[in-house]
Amino acid sequence: MGRMAEVVGRARAAFSSGRSRPLEFRLQQLKNLERMVQEKEREILAAIGADLHKCGRNAYSHEIMGGAGGSVRQPRAAGGGPASLMGVCVGAREEHEGCVCLLGNAVVVKPSEISEHTSQLIANILPQYLDPELYPVVTGGVPETTELLTQRFDHILYTGNSAVGKIVMAAAAKHLTPVTLELGGKSPCYIDTDCDLAIACRRITWGKYMNCGQTCIAPDYILCHPSIQSQVVENIKATLQEFYGEDVKKCPDYERIINKRHFKRITSLLEGQKIAHGGETDEASCFIAPTILTDVSAESKVMEEEIFGPVLPIVSVKNVDEAIEFINRREKPLALYVFSNDKKLIKRVISETSSGGVTGNDVIMHFFLSTLPFGGVGNSGMGAYHGKHSFDTFSHHRSCLIKDLKMEGTNTVRYPPSSQKKLDWAKFFILKRFNKGRLGLIMLALLGVVAAVVIKVSCGSLLST
Repeated sequence: MGRMAEVVGRARAAFSSGRSRPLEFRLQQLKNLERMVQEKEREILAAIGADLHKCGRNAYSHEIMGGAGGSVRQPRAAGGGPASLMGVCVGAREEHEGCVCLLGNAVVVKPSEISEHTSQLIANILPQYLDPELYPVVTGGVPETTELLTQRFDHILYTGNSAVGKIVMAAAAKHLTPVTLELGGKSPCYIDTDCDLAIACRRITWGKYMNCGQTCIAPDYILCHPSIQSQVVENIKATLQEFYGEDVKKCPDYERIINKRHFKRITSLLEGQKIAHGGETDEASCFIAPTILTDVSAESKVMEEEIFGPVLPIVSVKNVDEAIEFINRREKPLALYVFSNDKKLIKRVISETSSGGVTGNDVIMHFFLSTLPFGGVGNSGMGAYHGKHSFDTFSHHRSCLIKDLKMEGTNTVRYPPSSQKKLDWAKFFILKRFNKGRLGLIMLALLGVVAAVVIKVSCGSLLST
């Protein structure tokens, strides 16, 4: 038996023991996790800093606060959120209702080997706070991940790129294991000519260059009319100076690319492009300056794959119709952003496109609302999580119906032999939509009684003849 098989086997045995099922146990594990973040805050910030050159303040606000804000507490209606989200309109899909069976899960955690310092920290500290058999951590690269994926799981959640997502899904299919995949993609940002460009560009600049562009829902590229392209560039340049100062390389708020492989991948996207701003690089420190590309061709290399770095292409479109057409010709993105003073235009873009999520007149902020589901669609993933939606994702919604062994006469309408009268009664009640809730049960019971009487009378008539 291989190492991964042993880890998964112990986790499954621990789950089968039943110790994770009591609510009190699960609440205590969550409290332990919260305590871990509090007590190991300095180590967590140091690991993130070592991986991304990320200062402690940003690491705390981007990573720790984001995770802490998504804790599952009491379910609440969509619309709640921090004060910074006041003046917004939000909505979510209808939640599934019914009798469900919710059991505590065992989880095998496999952090990304690319963030080596953070990965090792998780492996070191998580067993100190959580049940090490129910929540084991495995580390390693492709060989370890490949071995892990040969094991049988009840659910797999993967965050990363679509190429690996397909590998994960193929491995899961061998065991008919359901998956939740959050895969990113090229998230478009349409800027309407009827727009406050200064505000729009400030918000776009924040979302694009946060974490040096290494966020799965960063605005990947801008679509706008040629007449405002130069204004967009100037506003972004002014905002970059406001955010990072004259020398961005010395600014503690600006991160670095995660490793040299990704550094080379991103810099190769600049070849043959018209650089309107930025473009400076330093391979030794994996530094790439905030970069803006103008007059970008839809067929260029930078428009083929998710950038996941501080490079912002601007593609010209004549109007919103062309923007919608451009978006719909491509794979469905994880996020879509649209800026306009015309709310009808925003709603039109939403209704005529498809994406994992949408934010109008801002970027990324839908991610921070734990009342909203977060996930992709099509090439950008499947399934959703965050807050209560995470709880639902890792729970089996088991329908349950328990009846009494009484009132058997009410069931005669569904038993053979069939008759036109039975069918007529069923059509009357069911197709007339009387089968809703408690009223439906009452009506079906009456239907059964009536049918029983009809059958009894019919049988009596037949016997008398």
